[in-house]
Amino acid sequence: MDIRIQAEKAVKFRKLHHGPRMLLLPNAWDVASARILEECGHPAIATTSAGIAYSLGYPDGQRISRDEMLEMVGRIARAVRIPVTADLEAGYGTTPKEMAETVKAAIEAGAIGMNFEDITGDDENSQVPLSLQVEKIHAIRETAASLGVPFVLNARTDIYLMPIGPEATRFERTVERLRAYRKAGADCLFAPGVYDRDTIAKLVKAVDGPLNILANPACPPVGELEKIGVARVSAGSGIMRAAMGAVQRIGNEMIEKRSCDAMFAGATPFIELKRMMTRGPA
Repeated sequence: MDIRIQAEKAVKFRKLHHGPRMLLLPNAWDVASARILEECGHPAIATTSAGIAYSLGYPDGQRISRDEMLEMVGRIARAVRIPVTADLEAGYGTTPKEMAETVKAAIEAGAIGMNFEDITGDDENSQVPLSLQVEKIHAIRETAASLGVPFVLNARTDIYLMPIGPEATRFERTVERLRAYRKAGADCLFAPGVYDRDTIAKLVKAVDGPLNILANPACPPVGELEKIGVARVSAGSGIMRAAMGAVQRIGNEMIEKRSCDAMFAGATPFIELKRMMTRGPA
């Protein structure tokens, strides 16, 4: 990918976090889903680490290798004309040096940003010490700058999502981490697992940077999140899971009712998908 064009896409993507409308960001897991989302008119897309991992036969949570993840990210980035930011979990490593290697590989794959979380495993004991996470963010920033791409870093803490630690101190610990990540160079601050309107509103004011919320049925409506100042709402694995829900419904109907009717309800026409896949390169 032309590094100048990639840098322009990164600038464009960063601006989407600063209004006038909240960025409602969909997540793709393969080229077909990315092309569909682009044709819907989205100005940018993210990848979903869970969606890509599941599609390749891995459970979520850094079980997939960096190379396999970035292979799909690269396919997606090359297939669309809009900016693509990659969910790269905890960076597929444990040291700042490995983070530098990951961001270099991500930029080479065509990504203009990344989602970067602060847990490396399945329990709260895997949360990266704050000082080390800050070092990793510095390494990501410095590497991206050296490559000439104003890489958009979405720094995430899973204190609410896991959840981690005493409930009474989750807000203060989340603010502490997100403010430190912002100071270290993060462009956007991600607090998945927060669903309460008042808590979200307090986070918007406290974190000193654009706040990203994960879409969830327990969250306030999108319009309300926009009104209280949330900068970005991510679909996460939601669109992929909705698609898998359709597969389950169709499969069950075929077995239980000896019917294929559900297969045709809302299906994207064959000719439309063929047209998308035969479009010239981005």
